[in-house]
Amino acid sequence: QLVESGGGLVQPGGSLSLSCVASGFTLDYYVIGWFRQAPGNEREGVSCISRSDGRTWYVDSVLGRFTISRDNARNTVYLQMNSLKPEDTAVYYCALKAGNEIVTGPMAYDYWGQGTQVTVSS
Repeated sequence: QLVESGGGLVQPGGSLSLSCVASGFTLDYYVIGWFRQAPGNEREGVSCISRSDGRTWYVDSVLGRFTISRDNARNTVYLQMNSLKPEDTAVYYCALKAGNEIVTGPMAYDYWGQGTQVTVSS
C-alpha cells in the first residue's frame, strides 16, 4: 500500500511537501515516481528517483522548483514543491517500478497510491 499526504490549497509562489509512505513494500527494490493528473489531462510524470544511486529525473516544467528524495529506512519518498504555479494544480500520485531503470511514463509503474490533491490558487 502506498499512501500520499501533504496536498492542499496554496497560493501561487507557495510551497508544499508531499510524502508517500509504503507498507508491504521494501522501497530499496523500486524506482519511485511522482505523477500528476489534472482534470481533462493525461497522467504525466513529474519526477523519478532511482533505487540506490540517487539518479533523478524531472519534467522540464518543474525543474529547479521541485525536489524528490527518498528515505529507504523510513520507507518514505518525498516531493518538495516550491514556487508553485496554478498550472501545478492536479492530483499527485506516487508509484513504484521494479528494477533500477528510470522510466518516466506511467505505464511502466506497477503500484500506485490513491493520490493527494494539490491546488494552487489565489
